[in-house]
Amino acid sequence: MSAVSPPEQVVLLDDAGRAIGAADKATVHGPTTPLHLAFSCYGFDEDGRLLVTRRARDKVTFPGVRTNTCCGHPAPGEAVEDAVRRRLADELGLGAVDLRLVLPDFAYRAAAGGVEENERCPVYVCTLVGEPQARPDEVESVEWWSWDAFLTAAGAGELSPWAQLQAPLLDARRHEWSAR
Repeated sequence: MSAVSPPEQVVLLDDAGRAIGAADKATVHGPTTPLHLAFSCYGFDEDGRLLVTRRARDKVTFPGVRTNTCCGHPAPGEAVEDAVRRRLADELGLGAVDLRLVLPDFAYRAAAGGVEENERCPVYVCTLVGEPQARPDEVESVEWWSWDAFLTAAGAGELSPWAQLQAPLLDARRHEWSAR
């Protein structure tokens, strides 16, 4: 007899960013999505290249869209940093060193295909460990890009809405998080 995993939960937030409950991830994303906790991670290799992913085409939100390295939702009671490491390992088979929170208060709303994202989404950067082994149900493809190429794509509207908003904010603070 195989064990059935419980549904993935997301942390619901009030307008001030305080946790007010949890809900099944599958039921949260819709035409009007309640504010919930998420994260974004930008992972670089030792040469300073950014790992850019293309979301799987069967994802509910923003399928087939290029974006930052990894996104996800902490489970109730899970530290955000632990969730970042979990998703990097689960989606891409990668570890992270020098994981740093660089945009603690980032939040956004975006909609496409009748599904809205409404997230408080702290943004992390790290150096990746290992070679990407993308899970096809999560990630269609991966590419190593220069930071300048990523900024250009963000400015041209070629990335996920959150990556387009995060890129200039990260770039403005690049001296704080990049020694490259």
